[in-house]
Amino acid sequence: MVFRTVFLMLFIAVFASCTNFSFGTNKQIQALDTIVNFSSVDTSPSFKVCDSLIAKEEKSNCFRNTIHNKIGEELLKHEFAVDKAVSEIVFVDLVIDSKGTILLKDIESSEAIKNSLPQLDSIILLSVNKIPKIYPAIKRGIPVTTKYRLPILIELKE
Repeated sequence: MVFRTVFLMLFIAVFASCTNFSFGTNKQIQALDTIVNFSSVDTSPSFKVCDSLIAKEEKSNCFRNTIHNKIGEELLKHEFAVDKAVSEIVFVDLVIDSKGTILLKDIESSEAIKNSLPQLDSIILLSVNKIPKIYPAIKRGIPVTTKYRLPILIELKE
Protein backbone atom coordinates (compact mmCIF):
# COMPACT_ATOMS: atom_id res chain seq x y z
CA MET A 1 0.00 0.00 0.00
CA VAL A 2 2.80 2.39 0.91
CA PHE A 3 4.53 1.48 -2.32
CA ARG A 4 1.40 2.35 -4.33
CA THR A 5 1.01 5.70 -2.56
CA VAL A 6 4.65 6.63 -3.13
CA PHE A 7 4.44 5.48 -6.76
CA LEU A 8 1.23 7.51 -7.30
CA MET A 9 2.76 10.66 -5.74
CA LEU A 10 5.91 10.26 -7.82
CA PHE A 11 3.82 9.68 -10.95
CA ILE A 12 1.74 12.86 -10.33
CA ALA A 13 4.86 14.93 -9.56
CA VAL A 14 6.61 13.86 -12.76
CA PHE A 15 3.70 14.56 -15.09
CA ALA A 16 2.58 17.74 -13.33
CA SER A 17 6.06 19.22 -13.53
CA CYS A 18 6.58 18.48 -17.24
CA THR A 19 4.81 21.69 -18.18
CA ASN A 20 7.62 23.67 -16.57
CA PHE A 21 10.29 22.09 -18.77
CA SER A 22 11.15 23.58 -22.13
CA PHE A 23 11.71 21.00 -24.82
CA GLY A 24 13.38 22.25 -28.01
CA THR A 25 14.27 25.93 -28.36
CA ASN A 26 14.34 28.37 -25.51
CA LYS A 27 12.09 31.05 -27.02
CA GLN A 28 10.20 33.65 -25.13
CA ILE A 29 6.87 34.64 -26.58
CA GLN A 30 6.40 38.37 -26.65
CA ALA A 31 2.91 39.76 -27.00
CA LEU A 32 2.51 42.14 -29.91
CA ASP A 33 0.95 45.28 -28.52
CA THR A 34 1.11 47.74 -31.39
CA ILE A 35 -1.41 50.30 -32.51
CA VAL A 36 -1.58 50.57 -36.29
CA ASN A 37 -2.46 53.98 -37.69
CA PHE A 38 -4.58 53.28 -40.77
CA SER A 39 -4.89 56.96 -41.69
CA SER A 40 -1.27 57.13 -42.85
CA VAL A 41 0.95 54.97 -45.03
CA ASP A 42 4.60 54.03 -44.76
CA THR A 43 5.29 54.90 -48.41
CA SER A 44 3.13 57.24 -50.50
CA PRO A 45 1.93 56.29 -53.96
CA SER A 46 4.56 57.21 -56.51
CA PHE A 47 5.40 57.52 -60.16
CA LYS A 48 8.45 56.03 -61.87
CA VAL A 49 10.16 59.46 -61.82
CA CYS A 50 9.94 59.44 -57.99
CA ASP A 51 11.69 56.05 -57.57
CA SER A 52 15.13 57.54 -57.00
CA LEU A 53 13.95 59.51 -53.96
CA ILE A 54 14.39 57.87 -50.57
CA ALA A 55 12.96 60.29 -48.00
CA LYS A 56 9.24 59.86 -47.33
CA GLU A 57 8.54 63.61 -47.52
CA GLU A 58 10.42 64.03 -50.82
CA LYS A 59 8.65 61.04 -52.38
CA SER A 60 5.26 62.37 -51.25
CA ASN A 61 6.03 65.83 -52.68
CA CYS A 62 7.23 64.27 -55.95
CA PHE A 63 3.96 62.34 -56.27
CA ARG A 64 1.88 65.42 -55.49
CA ASN A 65 3.77 67.63 -57.95
CA THR A 66 3.74 65.01 -60.71
CA ILE A 67 0.00 64.37 -60.48
CA HIS A 68 -0.72 68.12 -60.40
CA ASN A 69 1.50 68.68 -63.44
CA LYS A 70 0.03 65.79 -65.46
CA ILE A 71 -3.58 66.90 -64.91
CA GLY A 72 -2.64 70.57 -65.37
CA GLU A 73 -0.95 69.81 -68.72
CA GLU A 74 -4.06 68.00 -69.94
CA LEU A 75 -6.36 70.84 -68.85
CA LEU A 76 -4.19 73.41 -70.64
CA LYS A 77 -4.69 71.54 -73.93
CA HIS A 78 -8.36 72.58 -73.92
CA GLU A 79 -9.74 76.04 -74.53
CA PHE A 80 -12.51 77.22 -72.26
CA ALA A 81 -14.80 80.13 -73.14
CA VAL A 82 -16.69 81.93 -70.38
CA ASP A 83 -18.93 84.99 -70.23
CA LYS A 84 -17.49 86.30 -66.97
CA ALA A 85 -14.20 85.74 -65.15
CA VAL A 86 -13.92 82.60 -63.02
CA SER A 87 -11.50 82.06 -60.16
CA GLU A 88 -12.40 79.03 -58.05
CA ILE A 89 -10.96 75.81 -56.70
CA VAL A 90 -12.34 72.48 -57.89
CA PHE A 91 -11.61 69.44 -55.71
CA VAL A 92 -11.01 66.13 -57.45
CA ASP A 93 -11.19 63.02 -55.24
CA LEU A 94 -9.07 60.15 -56.55
CA VAL A 95 -8.65 56.57 -55.35
CA ILE A 96 -5.45 54.69 -56.06
CA ASP A 97 -6.07 50.99 -55.46
CA SER A 98 -3.55 48.40 -54.28
CA LYS A 99 -2.72 47.51 -57.91
CA GLY A 100 -1.89 51.12 -58.83
CA THR A 101 -5.07 51.79 -60.79
CA ILE A 102 -6.29 55.36 -60.42
CA LEU A 103 -10.04 55.99 -60.26
CA LEU A 104 -11.96 59.25 -60.26
CA LYS A 105 -14.22 59.14 -57.21
CA ASP A 106 -15.80 62.59 -57.21
CA ILE A 107 -15.47 66.14 -58.54
CA GLU A 108 -16.54 68.85 -56.13
CA SER A 109 -17.20 72.21 -57.77
CA SER A 110 -19.53 75.15 -57.30
CA GLU A 111 -22.72 75.67 -59.29
CA ALA A 112 -21.06 78.64 -61.03
CA ILE A 113 -18.31 76.36 -62.39
CA LYS A 114 -20.82 73.67 -63.39
CA ASN A 115 -22.93 76.23 -65.27
CA SER A 116 -20.10 78.10 -67.00
CA LEU A 117 -17.93 75.01 -67.74
CA PRO A 118 -20.27 72.03 -68.15
CA GLN A 119 -17.60 70.03 -70.01
CA LEU A 120 -15.03 70.38 -67.20
CA ASP A 121 -16.00 67.10 -65.49
CA SER A 122 -15.48 65.05 -68.66
CA ILE A 123 -12.16 66.79 -69.38
CA ILE A 124 -10.95 66.06 -65.84
CA LEU A 125 -12.00 62.41 -66.28
CA LEU A 126 -9.99 62.24 -69.53
CA SER A 127 -7.02 63.83 -67.76
CA VAL A 128 -7.17 61.30 -64.92
CA ASN A 129 -7.37 58.41 -67.40
CA LYS A 130 -4.17 59.64 -69.11
CA ILE A 131 -2.12 59.59 -65.90
CA PRO A 132 0.77 57.11 -66.28
CA LYS A 133 1.26 54.01 -64.13
CA ILE A 134 1.24 54.67 -60.40
CA TYR A 135 2.92 52.49 -57.80
CA PRO A 136 0.46 52.03 -54.91
CA ALA A 137 1.03 53.20 -51.35
CA ILE A 138 2.68 50.74 -48.97
CA LYS A 139 1.64 50.04 -45.36
CA ARG A 140 3.70 47.47 -43.42
CA GLY A 141 5.08 46.02 -46.65
CA ILE A 142 1.65 45.53 -48.25
CA PRO A 143 0.25 47.60 -51.17
CA VAL A 144 -2.87 49.43 -49.97
CA THR A 145 -5.66 51.55 -51.45
CA THR A 146 -5.37 55.29 -50.79
CA LYS A 147 -7.52 58.35 -51.35
CA TYR A 148 -6.11 61.59 -52.67
CA ARG A 149 -7.84 64.97 -52.86
CA LEU A 150 -6.49 67.12 -55.66
CA PRO A 151 -7.30 70.84 -55.57
CA ILE A 152 -7.38 72.45 -59.01
CA LEU A 153 -7.43 76.23 -59.30
CA ILE A 154 -9.59 77.32 -62.24
CA GLU A 155 -8.77 80.87 -63.31
CA LEU A 156 -10.38 82.09 -66.50
CA LYS A 157 -10.69 85.62 -67.78
CA GLU A 158 -13.40 86.96 -70.06
